[in-house]
Amino acid sequence: MSATAADHGFMGRALQLAARGLYTAHPNPRVGCVVVAGGEVVGEGWHQRTGGPHAEVVALAAAGPRARGATAYVTLEPCCHQGRTPPCTRALVEAGIARVVYAAGDANRKVAGRGAAQLREAGVEVLGGVLEAEARALNVGFFSRMERGRPWLRSKLAVSLDGRTALASGESRWINGEVARRDAHALRARSSAILTGIGTVLADDPALTVRRTDLGELLPPARVVLDSRLRTPPVAQLLRQPGRRHIFCQQADAARQAALAAAGASVEVLPGASGRPDLAALAARLAELEMNEVLVEAGPGLNGALLAAGLLDELVVYLAPHVLGSDGRGMFDLPPLAGMAERHAFTLAEARRVGGDLRLGFLKVEA
Repeated sequence: MSATAADHGFMGRALQLAARGLYTAHPNPRVGCVVVAGGEVVGEGWHQRTGGPHAEVVALAAAGPRARGATAYVTLEPCCHQGRTPPCTRALVEAGIARVVYAAGDANRKVAGRGAAQLREAGVEVLGGVLEAEARALNVGFFSRMERGRPWLRSKLAVSLDGRTALASGESRWINGEVARRDAHALRARSSAILTGIGTVLADDPALTVRRTDLGELLPPARVVLDSRLRTPPVAQLLRQPGRRHIFCQQADAARQAALAAAGASVEVLPGASGRPDLAALAARLAELEMNEVLVEAGPGLNGALLAAGLLDELVVYLAPHVLGSDGRGMFDLPPLAGMAERHAFTLAEARRVGGDLRLGFLKVEA
């Protein structure tokens, strides 16, 4: 059984619906559903937030009795376990759905093929893999967390034509224009967390908030600071914003931990060496905290360390049309490479103009 042109069209609509949960669904995946009877859409839905009804349940409610004998198009394999909400496989069967077409299999080990199997056992015709790549791309962080045990790390970099992120003095406001800075706030909005280093906190005292009111409802991203020696001031702006605040250190200090905890931060000690937290352990811990996509907004030190550790999955580079000179700060602090074979390879995935700047997207080339 292969997918038809109509299957692709209705799944495309389901993906459009899934994208409406871009800023609110995490840590759950972004999922959309379309119920079709006689070639006509009779119900639509998407998953809006954790604890709320899944996309299938919303679409079935909209379809009502017209769901009996219909086809449900879902961007993710329907869940078959009792979590915060009942299993969607049961809802689909009880509604009388005759056929289920899904895009991507669920990487959650509680589902992972069992949802499709349960539907088939109940006599429902099932077809998977329709627009799978698009569904996985929409949920790149969810799949990363489920399959690799760590979030998808995306670094946002504002750079000049000569690859500088700041002057030698550290001054960097503003390398990019207003349109590019506004665009970058959409990256913050879709992220479970924003990760920065203590150097950025001490130099800039950033709030790391989403300063856009046109994106609709969104969940404030958690703020994560890598701070080996707990130098974060308890009065730092990022500790005064809504949402979760996490500080990870390598050297415990009871007094400083108490002061930061009183300011609303969760402080954890990570394993490490030479006074630096282990970055792989950090990534694993962020996954345990149910963070899907993590946006890195940091200086060349942390960006270089993440790159060297093989943890940066994506770069979003906002290239500004000016030159800062050879004394300016670069993008990555890295040890010298012995040869070209040691270079860190990425592939260009996106290029578009944002105001007077150029937005370039790069994906890591897997070895």
